Amino acid sequence: MRNFFPYLSAPNKRWGRRTRLLFLLFLVIAFFYVWNANNIGEFEDKFTEDIKSSVKEQSIDRIGEKIKYDLFLSGVRVGTAEYHHSRKTYLNKKLVDVITFHTQAMSFKDRETIYCDSSTFLPLVVERKISKPIKPEKIREVYDQENFKLTITNQRFGTSTTEISSTEPIHNSIILPFFVRNAPDLAKGWTFTANLPQGKYRIELMGTEEVETPAGKFEAYYFESDPSKIKIWISTDERRIPLRIDGTGGIGYKMMMHDYGLAGNFNGEEESNR
Repeated sequence: MRNFFPYLSAPNKRWGRRTRLLFLLFLVIAFFYVWNANNIGEFEDKFTEDIKSSVKEQSIDRIGEKIKYDLFLSGVRVGTAEYHHSRKTYLNKKLVDVITFHTQAMSFKDRETIYCDSSTFLPLVVERKISKPIKPEKIREVYDQENFKLTITNQRFGTSTTEISSTEPIHNSIILPFFVRNAPDLAKGWTFTANLPQGKYRIELMGTEEVETPAGKFEAYYFESDPSKIKIWISTDERRIPLRIDGTGGIGYKMMMHDYGLAGNFNGEEESNR
């Protein structure tokens, strides 16, 4: 009979059973894969929503924040400065925060526009215009935070370029206090290394104390640098306002807050050509 019906032979029967078993195994694996994929997708969606909710609850939207300061040199008021966290935009397809910082002290005027990475608050581009007799000075700072390089282009009577290389992200002295305020957990002994173009400074939270400014008295976190040069007082409330700043300006002045305001604004225009 095997000569007429070869498929009934023992080898062919075994092959048939194996084929059926493999097919059933494939169906079982496919079923569990589809079932688990749906559940994993639901878990990932819930996890993502939880993260978004957490970030939304913990973050403070400071767009529109404006802080005005009095400038003091050797105890004498010599001018004013204004910090304005004006808006968000896009720089080379990266979401950035745009900050302007205007300083006026006697005949000295410095207008800065600072573009910071919205996720890290590290500087990416700084454009400065310094008023000087005869001809103003223009300075453009480009921070390559991926390769830890700063390129400074200075224009006045001619053009000069300076490059600074580092081994870690590079900070900017003007927005340093506003960078420090974003630390999630501040407690006495908290430290941070500020990698500024002019050198590195270890910033330490020394504790809390009352600080007096033209706007009044406030409870503040007090930070001090090593080497000794920079001192920062930041309000202990949820706004974390930099109330007083010593040693970050080029001429060694002190800044004390005399006015504060906050209003929301968002402009998502593209500025990729900067």
